[in-house]
Amino acid sequence: MMIELTAADGHRFAAYKAGPDDAKKALVVVQEIFGVNRHMRRICDDFAKEGYQVIAPALFDRVERGVELGYTGDDVARGRDLRAKVPADGPMLDVEACAAALPAGAAKGIVGYCWGGTVAWWGATRSTSFKAACGWYGGGIAGTKDETPSCPVELHFGSLDASIPMSDVEAIRAAQPGIAIFVYEGAGHGFGCEDRGSYKADDAAVAERRTLDFFARHLG
Repeated sequence: MMIELTAADGHRFAAYKAGPDDAKKALVVVQEIFGVNRHMRRICDDFAKEGYQVIAPALFDRVERGVELGYTGDDVARGRDLRAKVPADGPMLDVEACAAALPAGAAKGIVGYCWGGTVAWWGATRSTSFKAACGWYGGGIAGTKDETPSCPVELHFGSLDASIPMSDVEAIRAAQPGIAIFVYEGAGHGFGCEDRGSYKADDAAVAERRTLDFFARHLG
C-alpha cells in the first residue's frame, strides 16, 4: 500500500509499504531512475513474503509526484532528467524518514537498484540507521568508493554493464577490500529487472538468493 511520510526538512513524500507491522527485520528499498513502478513494488512484495517489512520511498516526489516510468529510451531520458533535478541531500533525507517509519526494534537494512544501488551504498556510509546494505548495479558507487561504511555491504554488478565499466568495479574492490562484490558474467545493466531487455533470470535468481542470505546473516 502507499503511505505518506515526512522527511526531516519537511518534505512530504509517498512510499510503498509491504510486510507485517510486527516484523523483526525490515528494509528500505530504493528505486531505480524509473520511480516506484511495478518492478520496484514486486521487489518489495517479494521481500515481504520473506518476513520483512519494507518501505520504498518515491524519491522523484521532490521534483514531480506520482512518477512511474517504463524502460523505453524516452523513459530512460526522462528518468535521468528527473534524477538530476533531485537535490543532492534529498535521497538520504527520504531514506532516513523511511528507516524511522519501519517497526521499532526491527533490525534494519537497505537495498537499492541502479540509482538506488548508489543510494544504498550511501545508506552504509552516510547513515548509522542500518545493520546491512546491498546495492545492485549502482553506477555512482565508484565516485564515492572511498567513503567508510558503518555496516556490512554486498554489491552486485554485471560484467557487460555499459554504464559501469569493470574498471570501476575493480576500483571499488581495491578501495573496499572488506566488502562482498559479485560480478555476473555476460550480464548487463538492470539484469535483475523482469521488465527490461537486459533481464537474465538465472543471474537474477542467484543475486536474489545471495541478497536474502546476506540479510539473513546480518538482520536475523
